[in-house]
Amino acid sequence: MTKILLVEDNEMNRDMLSRRLERRGFEVVIAIDGAEGAAKARTERPDLVLMDMSLPVMNGWEATRAIKADPATSALPVIALTAHSMPGDREKAMEAGCDDYDVKPVDLPRLLAKMAALGVEARQ
Repeated sequence: MTKILLVEDNEMNRDMLSRRLERRGFEVVIAIDGAEGAAKARTERPDLVLMDMSLPVMNGWEATRAIKADPATSALPVIALTAHSMPGDREKAMEAGCDDYDVKPVDLPRLLAKMAALGVEARQ
């Protein structure tokens, strides 16, 4: 089963998105802050990370840099999921090492298309 690491501190966003992904056939692992997300990227070996950018402890930009700097996780695709949609926010996420960027509220078909473009689709 394809494993997604969802790094999200907002409980409602986390629950809603994880349930929607699980119904589509993904296994979802949760981290509630950037430091936990960077650690779980190493220990859980997910196929993709969905990274909120505004996180406690370590923000999403720092967590993505940590994931991309670690040889064990550097090839792991990361999609920024954020409410930050001002000019320059996409570029800031990409500079941090994100492979793609999407805004909240999440449009699931659009997100699934971005995941598929990175080679990550549900498999049983």
